[in-house]
Amino acid sequence: MFNNITFAAQKKKEIHYMLLEKLQSLYQRYQEIESEMNEPTAMDDMKRYVKLNKDYKDLQPIVDAFKTYSDLLDNINNAKELLKTEKDEEFRSMIKEELVQYQDKVEPMEAEIRILLLPKDPQDSKNAIVEIRAGTGGDEASIFAGDLYRMYAKYCETRGWKTELVDLTEGTQGGFKEIIFNVIGENAFGDLKYESGVHRVQRVPKTEAQGRIHTSAASVAILPEASEFDIELKESDIRKDTFCSSGPGGQSVNTTYSAIRLTHIPTGIVVSCQDQKSQLKNLAQAMKVLRSRIYEIEYQKYLDEISKKRKTMVSTGDRSAKIRTYNWPQGRVTDHRIGFTSYNLQGIIGGDIQELIDQLQVAENAERLKEDVS
Repeated sequence: MFNNITFAAQKKKEIHYMLLEKLQSLYQRYQEIESEMNEPTAMDDMKRYVKLNKDYKDLQPIVDAFKTYSDLLDNINNAKELLKTEKDEEFRSMIKEELVQYQDKVEPMEAEIRILLLPKDPQDSKNAIVEIRAGTGGDEASIFAGDLYRMYAKYCETRGWKTELVDLTEGTQGGFKEIIFNVIGENAFGDLKYESGVHRVQRVPKTEAQGRIHTSAASVAILPEASEFDIELKESDIRKDTFCSSGPGGQSVNTTYSAIRLTHIPTGIVVSCQDQKSQLKNLAQAMKVLRSRIYEIEYQKYLDEISKKRKTMVSTGDRSAKIRTYNWPQGRVTDHRIGFTSYNLQGIIGGDIQELIDQLQVAENAERLKEDVS
């Protein structure tokens, strides 16, 4: 029994040492980056400076955790040292209480650090491009695509993220056959990426006269927004066409050739943008989407490689996978990837999707931790 306790205590010391060693190494890197960024010539190479700045921000939570963890271990060691010399029983009792409180915080802190130390998807901190398309179900699928758009727009609003409409095609009975918009905000792609896939709805459509429940679907694709540093486009590879806008846009609709269609000749990717009245603004938005679609080809290879290593994968980027069902009669939303069900359908469709995203992140982190151990 004594040997088991001694072994467990020794094992804990080893874990503390390994974590501290890893954290100390990352803290030194953090300081090096800070020093490099403060050099007078740091901004001469803007691409390098942008990367340094990103790495610096990514390391900040780890550095904060390192300081908190170090202080916690110091407090535990100081309390133990005091107990060796302190004779006053009342004071010893107080020290013991504090020691228990400190020790209770160690394991949760170490679990948090292990997650922080997992390799991050380098795209997580990027802005996102959201594409929603009506699938099977006719007019009801378009109406549902409109519901999903409003759900994400409301969620972005609660997160303080900015949204910019890029392009849309309205449905004949409401909603959208297709709608594309940008999301600008901290870690927008990192949170929204879990939404990629096919979303199904089960309800009585407004277009149904007999009151029967139908199943319709809409696909959601979340792309990381690619910057000019990620993808360099050659002007000679792009064919640009202009046409009159056919959707919302004010008095200039159908009177000026403000809408833009870009075709990337090497890949055949076509992007349109007609939301802005200005042709230059539409061009800028279309270039942003085109760059991101090309970038996504490489990102998909990265996802495919990861999915080979894992038995389950929350965010595969597979747009054909049915990921979630919204069941109106039962007021139920089920995410099929993790078997999670919520009966807060109206809240979720109203933009309250944080719990779903949190559950998906927990599931993926658990899978990544297993992979890390093995």
